[in-house]
Amino acid sequence: MLKLIIEKELRETIGSSRFAISFGICALLIILAFYVGARNYQVTRAQYEAALAENLRQMEGITDWMMVDQHIFLPPLPIAALVTGIANDIGRTVEVHGRGELTAEGSRFNEDPLFAVFRFLDLDFIFQIVLSLFAILFAYNAINGEKEQGTLRLTFANAVPRATYILGKMAGTFLALAVPLLIPLLIGCLLLILLGIPLNGGDWGRLALIIGAGLLYFGVFLTLSIWVSALTRRSASSFLLLLILWLFAVLIIPRSAVLLAGRAVDVLPIDEIATQKSRLMAQLWEEDRKVMANFRPSQTEDTEAMLNEFNQFMQDQAEKREQKLRALSERLEEQRRNGERLRERWALWLARLSPTASFSLAAMNLAGTSLMLKQQYLDAANAYQERYAAFIGEKTGGMLRSGGFVVRRIGGADNQPPPIDPREIPAFDYQPPPLPEAAATSLADIGLLACFNLLCFAGAFVGFLRYDVR
Repeated sequence: MLKLIIEKELRETIGSSRFAISFGICALLIILAFYVGARNYQVTRAQYEAALAENLRQMEGITDWMMVDQHIFLPPLPIAALVTGIANDIGRTVEVHGRGELTAEGSRFNEDPLFAVFRFLDLDFIFQIVLSLFAILFAYNAINGEKEQGTLRLTFANAVPRATYILGKMAGTFLALAVPLLIPLLIGCLLLILLGIPLNGGDWGRLALIIGAGLLYFGVFLTLSIWVSALTRRSASSFLLLLILWLFAVLIIPRSAVLLAGRAVDVLPIDEIATQKSRLMAQLWEEDRKVMANFRPSQTEDTEAMLNEFNQFMQDQAEKREQKLRALSERLEEQRRNGERLRERWALWLARLSPTASFSLAAMNLAGTSLMLKQQYLDAANAYQERYAAFIGEKTGGMLRSGGFVVRRIGGADNQPPPIDPREIPAFDYQPPPLPEAAATSLADIGLLACFNLLCFAGAFVGFLRYDVR
């Protein structure tokens, strides 16, 4: 009996003209999302390689390592093109001097504001908006629609258990809608291969988990629609109610969560941090000016020794100044990060009342484009700065560029040092968290999606057991 009900749902759903039109539109958008993502990755990759080449070109002909301006860049990630998250919102370029605080600049939306207005067509958008509406469109009248047509009473004129019927109804509807969606998803994966997008085993695993989370999210709205259909008498009423629930789940709850968390938790403003740093910098410069005015070299006959002593003095002053600035910066940044973490924690958990937020957070964590991307990039940049400082210190005898200055004696025209080789500079290589770590981070959200499915399934099951089929 269960098999017959599932086959009936498959025939009725797939054989309808409504399915052909809706599925065609969804399939086209899915394939387009893969194609646009692949092309965006290729463009971003070309820009990244051009930036690396330009950074090396600007160092051509330099003969002094102290004059090097080293920039590092956030490399594009293949999966980030399919689930963009905040990858285009954060800065991609960091200037490294060997000491000092690092800041990332040059976000893509800052360079091309038009993309910030319309955003990109990615899998997150497809699942969030398109496929959730697709599920509602086909399941809003799953129960009350059959009652209006008279087929429900005819079905139960036979000895059909209600539990078997509702199980077959939900299973058949899910198979009829979700399984065909795998076809455009597989075509999209094939497009990635044909366009030469470099995906390794971990990337394919991330993509598979993102699609799996998307199908769980799709199932939430499918079972929710059947549940609402079993609670209402008219299909028009269930459709209207489902649209209201969709608006709350997709638009209102996630945005309200951010607003409420922002009002509840105070975060130290960036302007206040910058003001305190500037105030301390001015104070330190005034102290250094007095110290430099009292500097007297121990040797005045040997010019080279005098220059070395002065440079060492300036390096020591810069290091002391840097330690005080670093201590203030770390204290202020820690205070700001604590506030941000608390606000984000409140905002995200309130937003998780919506399955849309759970799916989006799971997808971004798996793709490596979540809110943690900015901090992970800066952590990698700070770790690189330590290696870069050791390299430059070895090349310059321990001297690093800072807010002060050093005095060096350069040979005449006949004694010019050879040009540096910028290819000797250690390369910066950002790697996203490995797949096991990303999967563990997204596990809570995937679990919430499974709970939403179970809740809606139970609601639809119990609701139909009490439904008046007459």
